Amino acid sequence: MGETENHHHHPPPPQAAAPPAAPPSLALSRGPTWTPAEQLHQLQYCIHSNPSWPQALLLAFQHYIVNLGTTVLIASNIVPLMGGTHGDKARVIQALLFMSSINTLLQTLIGSRLPTVMGASIAYTLPLFSIINDYNDEDFASPHDRFVHSMRTIQGSMIVSSFLNIILGYGRAWGELTRFFSPIVVVPVVCLVGLGLFARGFPLLGNCVEIGLPMLILLMICQQYLKRIHSRAHLILERFALLLCIGIVWAFATILTVSGAYNNVKPATKQSCRTDRSFLMSSAPWIKIPYPFQWGTPIFRASHVFGMLGAALVSSAESTGTFFAAARLSGATAPPAHVLSRSIGLQGIGMLLEGLFGSLVGTTASVENVGLLGLTHIGSRRVVQISTAFMIFFSIFGKFGAFFASIPLPIFAAIYCILLGIVAASGITFIQFANSNSMRNIYVLGVSLFLGLSIPQYFVTSRTFDGHGPVRTNAVWFNDILNTIFSSHTTVAIIVGTLLDNTLEANHVEDRGIPWWKPFQHSKGDVRTEEFYSYPLRINEYLPSRFL
Repeated sequence: MGETENHHHHPPPPQAAAPPAAPPSLALSRGPTWTPAEQLHQLQYCIHSNPSWPQALLLAFQHYIVNLGTTVLIASNIVPLMGGTHGDKARVIQALLFMSSINTLLQTLIGSRLPTVMGASIAYTLPLFSIINDYNDEDFASPHDRFVHSMRTIQGSMIVSSFLNIILGYGRAWGELTRFFSPIVVVPVVCLVGLGLFARGFPLLGNCVEIGLPMLILLMICQQYLKRIHSRAHLILERFALLLCIGIVWAFATILTVSGAYNNVKPATKQSCRTDRSFLMSSAPWIKIPYPFQWGTPIFRASHVFGMLGAALVSSAESTGTFFAAARLSGATAPPAHVLSRSIGLQGIGMLLEGLFGSLVGTTASVENVGLLGLTHIGSRRVVQISTAFMIFFSIFGKFGAFFASIPLPIFAAIYCILLGIVAASGITFIQFANSNSMRNIYVLGVSLFLGLSIPQYFVTSRTFDGHGPVRTNAVWFNDILNTIFSSHTTVAIIVGTLLDNTLEANHVEDRGIPWWKPFQHSKGDVRTEEFYSYPLRINEYLPSRFL
């Protein structure tokens, strides 16, 4: 039957509205994301690969020069307060360099096995001030006698306090402590290893801006921009720009000195800017071999021994943070707990040797030398071992060593502005192994970083001119321990970060980066551990397994 005229077509049923399209992921619009990398791949030579011998010698000399700055700074600040002469300062610098070479060689061979220079530690300053203050009230025949008496007391204090590091290290206690770390703790610890030394940067550079600022700018331009001119220039400037810039600015400072630019300035400006104000060339002996008890028989005083214990603990904490940075910048994996233990134990043995040989302060892993690994992109262990030969040579032949030790300190400060920044930035990279979007992790990181900067700043600014800190009880040794510990940025970061990270609840262990962290806490946890940290020359076969 055909359609009737009353028949109407019904409209199709309305279709359900399509759901609104999901907004595009912002991550997709920003390009690819970078997967976590346990080792840096931009290094030209990693921990166990070596450049040619001529290049290795020049790179090793750079490590010597960088380490020299802190050594001269500590000796120049402390020796005059002890009553020492310019000749005494030269001998102290020689002893510091000699012990730095011995401890560096030991650490790279049977300690951490990382390419770290062991340099003079500023953590020992407060205990030294206590010794200086005690002897200022006593009568001596001459200021030199007071200096020698102070050095003998320092020797005795270091000999006894060295056993703290030996026990913590070889007793495996230090390694057990690091098992409580996670990437969330390592970030502020390594960051503050570099940032905590900010006083050695621009504040020291500002003492002579006309020398320090050109050094800072010239190093940036030569090392980062001029290397693009030619492939040959790229290789030379990236690796050796530091030496080139030091030579140019040092010559400029010499010209200013000779021309009389600093004849009518303040004494402090002369001390910082002139190239003839160290008085090391005239006072350093031609040949002087440091030997045990060179200042005399050690003096043991309980109050000073206890005060030095705090410095020994702080130097261990700072070395630990520096070892993590060194592993990162040399192409190695994170140092396992047993490696950190044996390195701290060996640092204690080194401190014992320093007490025997009469060093002014103990040593710690040099932060600035680790920054040099990142600046040159060369993390070779052999280069650092070769640098010990320069340290030994210039510590014995004093006149030659004094020539380089007379480089104005603002030049070193300009170098530190870059090297310490590289180390601080390497600490930030550890966050890639944890959840950086976790509010809990942000809390731990923020509080650890802020208190790690703020608490030591309070202790430093509250310190009087004679070295007394804010903790002032009747027990001087107790004051020294607390004031030393809480004046260390790294130590405060370890305390705050470890407590917060292990007591605040996390949604998942993956948020804290524990799955990445755990394999590095055991000697057999990662197949690469043996490659980077095993003893040389089959020493493993002759040592008890508990020390491996």
